[in-house]
Amino acid sequence: MKITPHLFSPWRRKSLLATGTLALSAVMLAVASPGALAQPAMPPGKVMRLIVPYAPGGPIDVTARLMADSVKHSLGTVIIENRPGAGGNIGVDAIAKAAPDGLTIGIAAVATHAINPWLYSRMPYDAASDFAAITQMVRVPNVLVMNADTARRLNINSLADLIKYAKANPAKLNYASGGNGSAGHLAGELFKSQAGIFALHIPYNGGNPAQLALLSGQVDFNFDNLATASSNIKAGKLKALAVTTARRSAFLPDVPAVAETLKGFEIDTWWGLVAPAATPRDVVARLNQAFVAALNAPDTKARFSTLMAEPVASSPEQFAAFMKSERAKYEKVVEASGARVD
Repeated sequence: MKITPHLFSPWRRKSLLATGTLALSAVMLAVASPGALAQPAMPPGKVMRLIVPYAPGGPIDVTARLMADSVKHSLGTVIIENRPGAGGNIGVDAIAKAAPDGLTIGIAAVATHAINPWLYSRMPYDAASDFAAITQMVRVPNVLVMNADTARRLNINSLADLIKYAKANPAKLNYASGGNGSAGHLAGELFKSQAGIFALHIPYNGGNPAQLALLSGQVDFNFDNLATASSNIKAGKLKALAVTTARRSAFLPDVPAVAETLKGFEIDTWWGLVAPAATPRDVVARLNQAFVAALNAPDTKARFSTLMAEPVASSPEQFAAFMKSERAKYEKVVEASGARVD
């Protein structure tokens, strides 16, 4: 219904108020207006903060920035705030303690919400109760990679070859990780346990030093995320033996899953979005709607694929249940590894 300007002239307004037509016209105008049905998730003019608990430049930071750009038309301006430190705990604690008004959200990752609760003797937040899940964002396969020259020298061409060599040569293999209790460390310990082998764990101060050690031949293998390892796999510097997802990855279709050799083995790198626990459910629902739409957009999938990342859109309930199951899984893995950060 088109409302003409003279409809609201003084003499006309009095008549409309008397008959109730103005009220009816207002309702019809709201229904006719497309913007009336698309209620903004945040108050007009407000800027949303998305806290990334890691340094700029990594896969998590890059995908967070892509998502911030993708939802700007539905949510308005979203700024990225990097708060690295303490294995992600500093930034995540800032999310937990933010005002629950929907203006501060942030990243929940496998480390911060599944591993750290069992790894750190003191945690500044409760991963189980201090957050409202919004949606999972991404799943990135991890991959078991060997130094390519080492693999040729030892005649290791498959995961079965690696296990066979390790059993025939006890304690001769070693593997690197980004530190005690890191995802790479825990994947390595789970692999050793299920394969029935021993390999010396050598922790480094971060994933990049661990990868450099592998590339230089200082260590024999490691578990890295595919986004980080892919360029060196393509260059022939690293040999991919298996991915750690339950099934093969579309990004490396010729590389088998560890589970094809060791049944039930599954460790993914994942992250998603959370808000402070007391954020109203209707606000969480609107945030979920905006980010899920962005995750399902063909353009997002194409951009994420360049990072070897698979968008995973979920409901708040699904993401909350997934994080709960991951905490239960990693409680056992961390305990078995003996890793602890005081």
